[in-house]
Amino acid sequence: MTDWTHETDRAKEWFESLRTRICNEFEAIEREAGSNASFEYRPWQRDEDGNDNPGGGVQGLMKGKVFEKVGVNVSTVRGSFSKEFAGTINGASPENPGFTATGISLVAHMANPHVPAVHMNTRFLTTQAAWFGGGADLNPPIPYEEDTADFHAAFRAACALHNPTYYDRFKKWADDYFYIPHRGVHRGVGGIFYDHMECADPDAFERNFQFTRDVGEAFLGIFPKIVRRRVETQWTNADKQRQLEWRGRYAEFNLVYDRGTLFGLRTGGNVDAILMSLPPEATWS
Repeated sequence: MTDWTHETDRAKEWFESLRTRICNEFEAIEREAGSNASFEYRPWQRDEDGNDNPGGGVQGLMKGKVFEKVGVNVSTVRGSFSKEFAGTINGASPENPGFTATGISLVAHMANPHVPAVHMNTRFLTTQAAWFGGGADLNPPIPYEEDTADFHAAFRAACALHNPTYYDRFKKWADDYFYIPHRGVHRGVGGIFYDHMECADPDAFERNFQFTRDVGEAFLGIFPKIVRRRVETQWTNADKQRQLEWRGRYAEFNLVYDRGTLFGLRTGGNVDAILMSLPPEATWS
């Protein structure tokens, strides 16, 4: 079995650096809006019986004038899956349940209904296999074609740097994944989603790590532009009600279908960090 410790450390350092730059940019947007809101960082440690080095992470949370609630979390954890859960994870089994995982996860819920909410995460996992996964999707209560087109164009360009088939494949994966079957609707206007981008050797790691970095850069390049474009749009009570109802759908997806939520809860992650994806306020009719 390959020792991926060095690669895990490199990925962790990248995710932490991306977190810092994203948080700085979001705080800058708050300053432009006349707010002094800043991220509060809350370190946490994971517990696992018989594991002297289970890892942990840092939850970053900000509640401001523009960002009603935004969480940007980085975690690095290691240990063993439960036997029943190990059989559901790529490269793991009840006989070989060991794993490491490092990643960044972001969800932003915005105060203005015309500014889209967003989700982004990228991660590197090892079991008997090693792979990258992640993506981003835009979740506007009130969609604008310009925002949707620009968001997709940013990720199309990132994909094109690596493989001409990536964007179409990963866009479809996002469309299929970010879907609420019991409502018969998508939870937003999509983006990209990829998983099990396997690292069979060091060269594959470098290729897939670079792609994952480009995904992170694409997010940082486009989402703040969309926020600044819409942040001063006037909104009505009807707009706000539409946002709150849409947030209810978002919460349903994350609690019922989202694999990342399940992974975090089943591996002893920090509950507050895992559920930071839930909106600060929502309604159901």
